[in-house]
Amino acid sequence: MSEASTTNLLEMQNITKRFPGVIALNNVSLKVKAGSVHALMGENGAGKSTLMKCLFGIYSMDEGKILFEGKEVAFTNSKQALENGVSMVHQELNQVRQQNVMDNIWLGRYPKKSIFIDEKKMYQDTVAIFKSLDINVDPRSKVSTLSVSEMQMVEIAKAVSYGSKIIVMDEPTSSLTENEVDHLFKIIRRLQSENVAIIYISHKMEEILKISDEVTIMRDGQYIATKSSNELTTDEIIKLMVGRDLSQRFPAKVNKPEDIILKVSDLTAETQPSFSNVNFELRKGEILGIAGLVGSKRTEVVEALFGIRALKSGTIELNGKVIKNHSPQQAIKNGFALVTEERRSTGIFPDLSVSFNSIISNMKQYKTKSGFLSNRKVADDTQWVIESMQVKTPSQKTLIGSLSGGNQQKVIIGRWLLTTPDILLLDEPTRGIDVGAKFEIYQLINQLAADGKGIIMISSEMPELLGVTDRILVMSNGRAAGIVETRETSQEEIMRLAALY
Repeated sequence: MSEASTTNLLEMQNITKRFPGVIALNNVSLKVKAGSVHALMGENGAGKSTLMKCLFGIYSMDEGKILFEGKEVAFTNSKQALENGVSMVHQELNQVRQQNVMDNIWLGRYPKKSIFIDEKKMYQDTVAIFKSLDINVDPRSKVSTLSVSEMQMVEIAKAVSYGSKIIVMDEPTSSLTENEVDHLFKIIRRLQSENVAIIYISHKMEEILKISDEVTIMRDGQYIATKSSNELTTDEIIKLMVGRDLSQRFPAKVNKPEDIILKVSDLTAETQPSFSNVNFELRKGEILGIAGLVGSKRTEVVEALFGIRALKSGTIELNGKVIKNHSPQQAIKNGFALVTEERRSTGIFPDLSVSFNSIISNMKQYKTKSGFLSNRKVADDTQWVIESMQVKTPSQKTLIGSLSGGNQQKVIIGRWLLTTPDILLLDEPTRGIDVGAKFEIYQLINQLAADGKGIIMISSEMPELLGVTDRILVMSNGRAAGIVETRETSQEEIMRLAALY
């Protein structure tokens, strides 16, 4: 942690923001020092992003005031905020992917030579920023060809190009590898040395304690506390976030695995390099974890089971019968369901209702003989999802995009349960979800296994795999490196297998 300035660069005082029927922020205050990394923590729905959107001019606050560099400000749009030295790197990157990198950085403010865009200056200025941040990306590359981490670095470079004095980073490491996180932290340290302040939103507590100087914790739209990072532990943060001790991070197991329900033999992807000769079995009522480093092809295996990826060879047996999942539709018919990793891009329709998102995988069930949807059946099944998954939503008609990440995930799981699957495939089911909602998802997974579902769960969080699963399949560079009994294994053994090939 750095030696931050003692001067408050930003003061948000008694901020209140109301939406119809909801007080999203209730008298919240935040003070951020120049040159510091100030973490903002809280469960999903605590108000962190809403507070930052008030700062950034996306939302107008109902009460309170904002002081930036000692002067009162009230930005009415993001352009104003950027031009005044406040920038935000959003969790969902909003880039023009068919344009090149430097176009994305200088969009709307191109350097000009007479009436023409000065391409040479734009290129040189981009190279200079990248060099100062140790970013190795070609400014002329199309954004669509970049990795997620490279896209994120481009967004940070864009923030720096505005001469930003404060940069908000919302869940910046949710899709990064360990090495990429280290690189991000080096960039943050470099920005700090130039007296830039970082507001850092993350659910990753070990990361927060490593990178931040101070931590502000919010709960239910209210300010709870601000403390120096070196005064805090993970347990103390959890207690402040959820308002209670969460001594048990994982629920007691209630499932009892029975007979083999799924047998996968010599599964090999059609397109290589990918996975090859993968073998495993799954029992009824079992939670089988899949571990592995980035690039180990965990997701590809699950996508192949669901008919998204073509197979070159291998067999899938369900209840002793060989089946073919050539498409997701066929997989659903055969009793498979998949909760994808990228909830926002491939899991939900954010601008449509909880009701629509609940029934979309099972539409044929709601058609009457005349071809219309049965509104009553739709409403009944949506209510079943809300009640059985314990979804916190004002109504069935609420846009799912306005719910917290944990509640969105519950709707997705409920949606798939309406298809009555035998096999539930979960790819990073708690990614971007706060600690309290994670516990509820774990309970749900546990109960589904106890009800006889066969569950395959990919996770990058080792404690999660060890706390939730019965056995763990470890992938290494596209191959199954081994299967271990969860209660008998260790993180060290899993990491050794993950690096085997």
